Amino acid sequence: MQPEMEPGGQDAGLERAIAQARDGDSEAWAQLYRQFAPAIFRFCRRAMPTREDAEDATSEVFAKLRGKLEQYDGSRPFNAWLYRVTANHCWDLLRRRRVRQDLETGDVESMPLEHPDPGQLERLLEQHSREQVRKALEQLPSRTRMALTLRYYSDMSYDEIAETLGVRRPFVGVLLLRARHQLRRTLEQMAPGLRASAPGSRR
Repeated sequence: MQPEMEPGGQDAGLERAIAQARDGDSEAWAQLYRQFAPAIFRFCRRAMPTREDAEDATSEVFAKLRGKLEQYDGSRPFNAWLYRVTANHCWDLLRRRRVRQDLETGDVESMPLEHPDPGQLERLLEQHSREQVRKALEQLPSRTRMALTLRYYSDMSYDEIAETLGVRRPFVGVLLLRARHQLRRTLEQMAPGLRASAPGSRR
């Protein structure tokens, strides 16, 4: 699934707003907030357990950004950098709460031998409403939910996800595999009439 903020070439207006915000221009800062806050909130809403957590995280991310704009490398897309800051902040919040994490060896032995094909997951999500997907995401363990959010909603690479979550790169695939199977089970329980129909999918 593609991120809500389009990656790649930012226009001159955005570059100017970033430069002005770095110099303390409050109107430029307000422009950046208006442009990016809705997508950052949607990301936080998928990554965090409750709406209140997502609202707090969004506010905290933008408060952080005032001090971090100097670290932004203008040769990289601003939205990708912003997602990275947001992902790190959300994961730090979850870790500080000491939420239970699945052991890396956990239930890997019993997992079906099926690759976490992004196309299958995308088709599955398209069959359900945003509200159903959000509720299903809330039922995932925090690290599994975060890995899926980073991969499919912020388009991070396996290496970037591994660095953010502090796990080995091969385990990222395990997390995504687990997430897809758990999402499919949960969504089908929510709406039994809607079945994932991806070719070659297993039950």
